[in-house]
Amino acid sequence: MAPTAPANVAHLRLFVFALFFIFGGITSLNDVIIPKLKGLFTLSYGEVMLVQSAFFTAYFVISLPAAAIVRRLGYMRTAVIGLLMMTAGCLLFVPASSSGLFVTFLAALFVLAAGITVVQVVANPLISMLGAPATAHSRLTFAQAFNSLGTTVFPYVGSILILGSLAKVDASHLSGSALDAFRTHETAVIVRTYLGLAAALVLVAALVWLQRHRLVETELEAVTFRHALDLLRQPRFGFGAACIFLYVGAEVALGSLIVNYLMQSGVLGIDAEAAGKEVPFYWGGAMVGRFIGAYLLRRFSPGKVLACAAAAAIALLGLSANSIGQVSGVALLAIGLFNSIMFPTIFSLASEGLGPRAAEGSGIICVAIVGGAIIPLITGRTADWVGLKTALAVPAICYAGILGFGIYARRPKA
Repeated sequence: MAPTAPANVAHLRLFVFALFFIFGGITSLNDVIIPKLKGLFTLSYGEVMLVQSAFFTAYFVISLPAAAIVRRLGYMRTAVIGLLMMTAGCLLFVPASSSGLFVTFLAALFVLAAGITVVQVVANPLISMLGAPATAHSRLTFAQAFNSLGTTVFPYVGSILILGSLAKVDASHLSGSALDAFRTHETAVIVRTYLGLAAALVLVAALVWLQRHRLVETELEAVTFRHALDLLRQPRFGFGAACIFLYVGAEVALGSLIVNYLMQSGVLGIDAEAAGKEVPFYWGGAMVGRFIGAYLLRRFSPGKVLACAAAAAIALLGLSANSIGQVSGVALLAIGLFNSIMFPTIFSLASEGLGPRAAEGSGIICVAIVGGAIIPLITGRTADWVGLKTALAVPAICYAGILGFGIYARRPKA
């Protein structure tokens, strides 16, 4: 369906901003449970990155069906469906903990991410439509700042609740029923965290349902899967979708490794809980950068701003990999500041001129978020092979692709 914004869009924007806050925060909790599960299940970096693979594979599977649901039911009703799916995913952490199996946590994360995918397919084009087309870049960047607020708050609280209770027993020294009981006991803190989130999600779903009539929507002609994929033949859209793949992959890979990276003796040499409390600086930088970026994107070419941000990220990765101590740690955390404007700017640059096909475009771009499933896995395997610092070359290559897109899309689409 195509929405017609009501006269007073400010109230409706608040609901969309809340959606950005929620799905951003829950996604960033992966960075906290990764070191927890790595220790409990004695996993390598490559193996524990299956957390992100399970989570972001949902974007590949669910995005286009979610776009079809939007066209049939409308944006607000589809958002409710996504929130209830997220609730179901949170509740699945209960049987996952009882089973004591890593694979059941992956299944719960997939369902949770499926709901987030649906919500994100709704939120990105909707915030672009709730205002003047000329300021869509700035408005989406501002909305993404609320996403970053969630990714700043949730990891800090999650570090206290989850990493603050890291086991004092080495799981590799246990076996059989003793190991199963130990894992069930230690994952109870994860369960309590996600049960709290489930309760909050039900409340938000109810509030969005009550607002479902505020947006007047007219039904659009149904499209086939193949017709939607035809958008990729547009060079600007296709290049942009590829860069979403690269960006999300790089951002997630870095966020997933921050705790273990900072714990290294050659970086900060701190424990897991202390390192987890540093993660909000990475995501907090993105939040600050998005508020700044919302202003810069009104004054300068979005493509040029994107290219400069990507170049800065590459420089910081090089500095972190080739330095030690505080400099190495701070350089890695500072990348969040330059990540800030990338997703919304790539999204809006790629989507320029799509008009009534915005929901299809959002669905395809959300498919590209599967980069969060693939790039972190490659980065983790590289870290197992050559070490964490050298593995930073993988996200650096991703940012180089984004730099190229910024240069390519520096002029508005005709």
